[in-house]
Amino acid sequence: MTEVARLLLGLRVAGWSEKEINDFVLYIESGEEQYKPKPKGKTKSVVEKSLHFPKDMIC
Repeated sequence: MTEVARLLLGLRVAGWSEKEINDFVLYIESGEEQYKPKPKGKTKSVVEKSLHFPKDMIC
């Protein structure tokens, strides 16, 4: 599996929509501000959200 595939799968696990993923990839490639991700407020880290580690294991 390539790094790109892992990135896309990780973003899906983190709860990103297909549009958010597409816009993010377009922002990385083009640098256009219209595709730049917008903050959603305070959220859990990808590790906490997707892997469900006990809080005492999170650094």
